[in-house]
Amino acid sequence: MPHTLASLVNHTALKLTVRAAEDRLDVPVRWAHASELIDPVPYMEGGELLLITALKLDAADPDTARRYVRRVAEAGVVGLGFAVGVNYEEVPQALVDAAREQHLPLLAVPRRTPFIAISKAVSAAVAADQYRAVTAGFEAQRELTRAALGAEGPAEILARLAAHLDGWAALYDASGAVVAAAPDWAARRAGRLAQDVARLRERPAPASAVVSDTDGDDRVELQSLGTGRRARGVLAVGTAAPLGTAERYAVHAAVALLTLTTERSRALQDAEQRLGAAVLKMLLAGEPDHARAVAGRLYGGLLDAPFRVLVAEPVPADDQQPSPDLPTPFERGDPPAQGGPPGPWGVGAPSVLDALADALDSAAARSGEAVLAVPDVGRLIVLVADGGAAADACAEFAAAAEVRLVGQPRPRGRSAREAAGRDAEGLAAGLSAPTGPMAAATAYRQAEQALAVARRRGRVLVEHADVAAGSVLPLLADDAVRAFADGLLRALREHDATGRGDLVASLRAWLARHGQWDAAAADLGVHRHTLRYRMRRVEEILGRSLDDPDVRMELWLALKATSVPPGE
Repeated sequence: MPHTLASLVNHTALKLTVRAAEDRLDVPVRWAHASELIDPVPYMEGGELLLITALKLDAADPDTARRYVRRVAEAGVVGLGFAVGVNYEEVPQALVDAAREQHLPLLAVPRRTPFIAISKAVSAAVAADQYRAVTAGFEAQRELTRAALGAEGPAEILARLAAHLDGWAALYDASGAVVAAAPDWAARRAGRLAQDVARLRERPAPASAVVSDTDGDDRVELQSLGTGRRARGVLAVGTAAPLGTAERYAVHAAVALLTLTTERSRALQDAEQRLGAAVLKMLLAGEPDHARAVAGRLYGGLLDAPFRVLVAEPVPADDQQPSPDLPTPFERGDPPAQGGPPGPWGVGAPSVLDALADALDSAAARSGEAVLAVPDVGRLIVLVADGGAAADACAEFAAAAEVRLVGQPRPRGRSAREAAGRDAEGLAAGLSAPTGPMAAATAYRQAEQALAVARRRGRVLVEHADVAAGSVLPLLADDAVRAFADGLLRALREHDATGRGDLVASLRAWLARHGQWDAAAADLGVHRHTLRYRMRRVEEILGRSLDDPDVRMELWLALKATSVPPGE
């Protein structure tokens, strides 16, 4: 307990008596200071018991006493100690009245009690209080350490920390989700701080922030956990008042212990990443038995049930479509890249992949399922259990990312990135159909194909099932396909531009009617002989036979490609 004026008054050796503000003696005393200055305020910090003899102060003058008392009270002085029998035989009534007006405790100090005795009493009490705080802090550290070594781990740490603080505590994982809270009712209160936690996670660890509970009942302090460039979690503690010395020791101990339990060592992360890369490489090479043997208990459960392959990469604002001349890593036959410092995504890699990996890891950890994530040169390859928590988290992450991209769900038929503008940064991902270890390579191709469609359409996530169930027409919007179509039909369009016929429209009608002359001629409103003549001119201009099914297919796709608006 902090030292108070009441404890000084009750100190039998000091013989102090109260002359004013008897009801204000429970105020803590930070220090005792003697000063005979007319204006000692510039040298005060607040919380002091000011000891005076009124050597230079006309304490008997009401106006002088009133100004003096008001000024020191406003400066935060918690009490006045007046030496009796030095310059005044009794405490001047003017000083007593001024102290009562300001509700400032006034203590009469007998002549036989030196000021230094009061200073020593306050100093000893402050030292004892600090010793108690440090001792309590060390004891809290020992309790929290024992909790960290127990089976409950972080949950027990939070429980003991909340009890020590007489408040509540909550732990957030790397994705910002609440994973533990104490007492149990604190989970709902901690959930209301999601935005504050997200802002703290954007700052390099270690970082802290003090926020107010939405109900205004608590003072909440947030502490990031981790030693790297990204926070691996956040600790929140809620108390009714600012933390004292002992409480501060306890919080710092909890931060250190939770960091140890949530921040896996770099060597362990690297080992797991290399193991996951090896398992994925074997699966894609068609060696499922070897992959199972290497996966062991870490990833073995993932291969025992249907899983999906996810391929994700960042989408820069100025490069919405990949170059058609660059093969994918899978097409090159390259194995997934090994991760390592300065981070799994490489130098300057976008944080969106970090956030996605955190979300999947957190969801999998909460449900007790495995997830295999392998960084691959600025992209992320993931194996998730079909229908599992990680797969659901992927869909939720994509939906949230798309909403953030345009401020609302993407309008039908419009590119999300087109709606957001050229400065939008985001994510593109493709998800395969459910598969097993034997068909992992096929699933990877499906994910790559879905990723290509996601990039082209400006979508965050596209599933292979959606590609297979959709139309081929949106795929014709690719610049390379459009250029091919324009080149193939250019001669016919130039012919039509001279006004010597309508070969393009005639070709379209004839192909649409599967070469049926009468039906196509009727659609055009011409005689069938006229249509036959036009089709012969098409063959002459193009130098290709319409009897060839490949030629008819290419011409039909060219006609469709030139009719698909860009961005669809």
